[in-house]
Amino acid sequence: MSRIGKKPVPVPAGVTATTEGKTLSVKGPKGTLTLQMIDDISYDIGEGGISVQPANDSQKARAFWGMQRTLVQQLVTGVTEGFSKTLEITGVGYRAAMQGKNLRLQLGYSHDVNVEVPADLTVATPDPTTIVISGTDPQRVGQLAAEIRQWRKPEPYKGKGIKYRGEFIFRKEGKKK
Repeated sequence: MSRIGKKPVPVPAGVTATTEGKTLSVKGPKGTLTLQMIDDISYDIGEGGISVQPANDSQKARAFWGMQRTLVQQLVTGVTEGFSKTLEITGVGYRAAMQGKNLRLQLGYSHDVNVEVPADLTVATPDPTTIVISGTDPQRVGQLAAEIRQWRKPEPYKGKGIKYRGEFIFRKEGKKK
């Protein structure tokens, strides 16, 4: 039995959830998100929130139960609060700046790196060494953050590179004389 799946997902005021065919749509102040419903799971929209239950007693239904409830929770959170990831840039001369809809990164290469920002995401650079990515879909936010981080991963000797805020970089000792 799924401990997570047993709890209904509360739907706050200002958020509406509807089912149409095999699609669950959640609409809120930050936009609309949809989820493809699975046949092995039943979704009930009631006054207490959205309840997710296995439709049958198969292993597949039990395996998907908790995950589907978490995906529904992410829909509700996305349209109310949104998701964000913060990246920190460490290194001499490494910096980031927004130029229109592109993020311009100077990471020690012979050229600047331009990252195109998708229309559904918002990227801000409060200072030259911080990048804040926000949006309604946690997968899209995390994917863009991973793509930006891929350009210069933090190295273990000096810690130079792009890292997530709060990420611990295991440091190694350099050469000994």
